[in-house]
Amino acid sequence: MKTNVGTVDRVLRIVAGLVLILLAVTGTIGIWGWIGILPLATGVFRFCPAYPLLGINTCSINRKD
Repeated sequence: MKTNVGTVDRVLRIVAGLVLILLAVTGTIGIWGWIGILPLATGVFRFCPAYPLLGINTCSINRKD
């Protein structure tokens, strides 16, 4: 699996995911906040399954994992 999520994209995904999960845990936004697991996972694993379908790659250096 090639990485396709760059550094800035990765940080934004992780922060957004954590914020959504935190808001869900505190009950601020309800159950929909658990969708934050998706951006968190794609940021941690540096791979977004939608990117190859859309022809997007924000990673400047492709490496094989």
